Amino acid sequence: MGTTIGTRIYTWLRGELVGRDAQGNRYYRAKGGGRTHKDSLRREQRWVIYDGEVEASRVPAEWHAWLHHTTNEVPPEGGPKRHAWQKDHQPNMTGTMQAYRPPGHTLRGGRRDKATGDYEPWTPN
Repeated sequence: MGTTIGTRIYTWLRGELVGRDAQGNRYYRAKGGGRTHKDSLRREQRWVIYDGEVEASRVPAEWHAWLHHTTNEVPPEGGPKRHAWQKDHQPNMTGTMQAYRPPGHTLRGGRRDKATGDYEPWTPN
């Protein structure tokens, strides 16, 4: 299920597009910073419109930080500079066909290798 019609209308009327991530998700904030006073504890309203399935784990770390006011800096187009050792962001696959299933899992046939000689069962004295 995608974004509701109410969210789309609200976004069209009151949203200001801030940027997009590599997955096509669009990030918005209230036009003009919303109705927050500079001395108020309230912060500007920020939200995401997902491209496809609505799943919070699809939000990359840099956009998560912006959405939750950890930083006010909008991530650059194409994401921040990455180190060679960093992996690409992956959403949580639990509950899908792409979920990790270790050897012996019932959905992988339910068979696993025999225990090797390094296993010693615990026995009480």
